[in-house]
Amino acid sequence: MTGPEANMTELDKYPPQSKWHDWTELDAKAWPDKKERNYTLVPTTCFNCEAACGLLAYFDNETGDIAKIEGNPEHPASRGRNCAKGPATLNQIYDHERILYPLKQTGERGSGQWERISWEQALSEIGERIRTAFLEERHNEVMYHVGRPGEDGYADRVLKAWGTDGHNSHTNICSSNARIGYQSWMGHDRPSSDFANAEVIFLISSHLEAGHYFNPHAQRIIEAQNKGATIICVDPRLSNTGSKADHWLPTWPGTEAFLCLSIAHLLLEAGTWERDFVRRWVNWETFLAELYPEMPQAFDSVEHALKDHYSEYTPEEAERITGVSATQIREIATIIGKHPTKFASHNWRAAGAGNYGGWQVARSLFFLNVLTGSVGTEGGTTGNGWNKFTAHQPKGAPPLEKWNELNWPKEYPLAYHEMSILLPHFLNEGRGKLDTYFSRVYNPIWTNPDGFTWLEALKDRAKVNCHVALTPTWSETAWFADYVLPMGVGAERHDVASFETHAGRWIGFRQSVFRRYAEIKSGEPVGPDARSHEYNPGEVWEENEFWIDLSWHIDPDGSLGIRQWFESDERPGEPISVDEYYGHIFAEEVPGLADAAAAAGQDPLSYMRDRGAYAVPTDPYTPYEKVVAAESVADCTKDEHGVFRKPGTIGAFDGSEASFAATELAKLGDGSPAVEIDGEIKEGFPTPSKKLELFSTTLKEWGWPEYSTPKWIPSHVHWEDMDIAGNERILLPTFRIPTLIHTRSSNSKWLNEISHRHPLWIHPEDAEKLHIEESGLVRITTRIGHFVIQAWRTEGIRPGVVAASHHMGRWRLDESEGRSWAGGKANISSTENADGGSTWKLRREGGNKSYDSSDPDTGRIWWHDTGVHQNATFCVQPDPISGMQCWHQRVRVTPAQADDEYGDVVVDTAKSREAYLEWLDKTRPAGTTNDSGLRRPLWYARPLKPIIDAYRL
Repeated sequence: MTGPEANMTELDKYPPQSKWHDWTELDAKAWPDKKERNYTLVPTTCFNCEAACGLLAYFDNETGDIAKIEGNPEHPASRGRNCAKGPATLNQIYDHERILYPLKQTGERGSGQWERISWEQALSEIGERIRTAFLEERHNEVMYHVGRPGEDGYADRVLKAWGTDGHNSHTNICSSNARIGYQSWMGHDRPSSDFANAEVIFLISSHLEAGHYFNPHAQRIIEAQNKGATIICVDPRLSNTGSKADHWLPTWPGTEAFLCLSIAHLLLEAGTWERDFVRRWVNWETFLAELYPEMPQAFDSVEHALKDHYSEYTPEEAERITGVSATQIREIATIIGKHPTKFASHNWRAAGAGNYGGWQVARSLFFLNVLTGSVGTEGGTTGNGWNKFTAHQPKGAPPLEKWNELNWPKEYPLAYHEMSILLPHFLNEGRGKLDTYFSRVYNPIWTNPDGFTWLEALKDRAKVNCHVALTPTWSETAWFADYVLPMGVGAERHDVASFETHAGRWIGFRQSVFRRYAEIKSGEPVGPDARSHEYNPGEVWEENEFWIDLSWHIDPDGSLGIRQWFESDERPGEPISVDEYYGHIFAEEVPGLADAAAAAGQDPLSYMRDRGAYAVPTDPYTPYEKVVAAESVADCTKDEHGVFRKPGTIGAFDGSEASFAATELAKLGDGSPAVEIDGEIKEGFPTPSKKLELFSTTLKEWGWPEYSTPKWIPSHVHWEDMDIAGNERILLPTFRIPTLIHTRSSNSKWLNEISHRHPLWIHPEDAEKLHIEESGLVRITTRIGHFVIQAWRTEGIRPGVVAASHHMGRWRLDESEGRSWAGGKANISSTENADGGSTWKLRREGGNKSYDSSDPDTGRIWWHDTGVHQNATFCVQPDPISGMQCWHQRVRVTPAQADDEYGDVVVDTAKSREAYLEWLDKTRPAGTTNDSGLRRPLWYARPLKPIIDAYRL
């Protein structure tokens, strides 16, 4: 038998990997005729969220075009299954409005006056200005601001090689609260849940993990539910998760930590907690010594102390605070208590991202894992570092000696990532300036709060001298760039990525499928001098090769010491190629991969190019119990808590100042290789105590002793402090629509047809009280302005709360340039205020509409709504500890006024500054709360972690 019938014996099977270079199947579009199509399948990794699921590009061998994109069954996390965003990569590749060539703005930023330039011109001009900055010792005036990186550390290596502490990120609009909540327990800043084997799944989430690793998590959550697991969803809004859950708990926003601690209270009262796990792996000795010194300092005192410490969190008080009934809280605590070690939990954005003190949501939630002994167990929750694989990079980079206070100001010593949302305010204050600012897969004017303050900064060359937008699509921010350089989507670039999607480790390989297809068809490898933009559509490039070539333009003769880090070891004097770079990683840095490739008769790079992913061998459970050989700690000293410390970690960096950072240096992870537990030497956790930290000495020592243990912190939108009886409500803007991708979905026609509007969720009870008509226009007034949106009455939200998805409201300034499937034409105007700020107004000039183009589908656009740019009306509200933007808003909800139109946005940037200063005043800066002399705890993670001397104030 030949043809597609020979290929497929069962309809539910994927094409076998052995036939990917020659696969024949029937053309669905030709039905009812049976027409065969022959394909070459090339794997890559999705770049449309952080999950990095596997994709297969089906190249039609007759046309040489990609006919479709489907899932890669060889990928250990996604297992061949994808959400809507993965196949929509096809839209992004062939979108008729995408940016295909380097562009330079010839007029004022925002004028839309562009000229096409060559890559060589872009590299030469940008490289020369960066070289000048470095020669003049202005390294930190070069900044790289990334949204979704999609890769594991490549750009970090570039910046270290350049000697600039210039990494900036989107993290404090995303996940800083969750990170510090988890990190303060276990040293890992993300949770990794074994959902597939859990018996109870507790999610403080807006979707089935849509805010994190949506597809791989959702698969396993539903698998567990089908096996009998109980799913509990905490969300004021009836989300997709809530609709699938066994228990939906619509708490008042910001009270989620109180709910978790009430459950902890009940576990302690009922005795359904894992005493021996707590005895072995929690720093209860410190907890007793710090808070209960009058008690006998023995484990027998812990139960009484914990009951006392959490006595206020009764289910009755939880009902009053959270709005969830005491009966339901008791029922859930009973369910959890009956399933020790099999409790999987997760919080990433949602409540953590929304609230002042939201980091305590993650801390309080993980407390339930600790009490049930469900840490690193089958069916439990572990740290991301144990289920994520990060390979060492070839070439490396020199130590970083600088500290950039524009990103890491002393006011936020515990901020878990850069204080990026405050950058325009810092520039306004004269804290620094930027010579060259790269925005990469990031759209701060639209995505960040206070977008008009960003717009003002990006228009001002005295603050930002040169703005280079590295982007696959047009965006509001790219419109205000000097250079727009087209970078590849997930099928047009090279990256390695690995994430904590389940109980296991893997590495995925993103590659330019066009480049690989050319290799397969020619039978010859692409040469080391080739560049991906020679194979991709237009002249779309990738960052890896761009950074290599830009680095050579910055340091053409090697005199700056930069070029050496981008030079080929195989071909001295020539730039390193992507084949060399990734070939070394796969051959030398991934356990077991070389042997698997050899068994398949391939070298490791070819093996990964043909499969796209590899499951790294691992034993995922209880890694902290790993026995450490006695000889590994032979040169260590053991402290009173059984922690082994390497000699020289205290005061080792400056003998003349032996007291400098002595406490902090003692906490360095590599200075504490093991801990003794019941007479055995164990690996433990990457924390100062090598245990789970119920009591955080770091929080105490850095000025926040009142939050050293899990505790509820009332939110800035706590319902008891608001005029709920009047027209004040809590606005939830944190949930995402799982079919969209922030900025990058704008160039996907399929996704925008599915999701293109975001009405205001409002409970009928509130709508009646506030005189909001069914589908009527609503004015939402924030601290700094207002926006106008359409109402949607639904009982799927708690009364007192309104909600609008954060994905919508895309706009463009020109009818012909920067068009997309998601953006509507808008007019933006501003007037100066007497107090030094400006009042900005954005008004839509019609929504989306059909038009003629090379894509016939533009003539079939039937939707008009493009949503409302609500984020622009939110002031910066950084949590004083984590630095996380507290997204939830205290708003006035009223019917629209006579002159209001749908989509109107009005903002006063003088009020933005007032809010910035007020929230800045909530902080406890480094140097004011302890005498370590440091800017930040040394054991805290940090991108581009510099040498210890740079930590000195």
